[in-house]
Amino acid sequence: MTTWYDDLKKPSFTPPKKVFGIVWAVLYVFIITSLAIYFLAPSKPNMVMTITLLIIHFTASFNWTGLFFNRKKILAALFDIIIIDITLAVIITLFFQVSTTAAILLLPYLCWGLFATYLNWGIFRLNRPAQ
Repeated sequence: MTTWYDDLKKPSFTPPKKVFGIVWAVLYVFIITSLAIYFLAPSKPNMVMTITLLIIHFTASFNWTGLFFNRKKILAALFDIIIIDITLAVIITLFFQVSTTAAILLLPYLCWGLFATYLNWGIFRLNRPAQ
């Protein structure tokens, strides 16, 4: 049985679907470890800003799947994932102020997010209705 996603035209670098689950499992370990290191640190400058950005980031992150897969709003999902990328880059910068390790653990997540943005943009570009 094919799904809506299976029928979309995709960029040439799109990995097989099974890769996504493996990558996310590893990234979740890195993310959770990074958050634990950050929140267990004795000193956290800019904590209010960091928590605000984390809330925005994870809200956008949870919304992306619904926008893309459930509502099939590829362009809206693209704007959402750009918010995810920007907030994550700022979060990493703020984490560097507290722990280099916590920040470095988020770099693979940022790389994957930027790759996902490329895929989202490519799917939008390749599947736009003819104008």
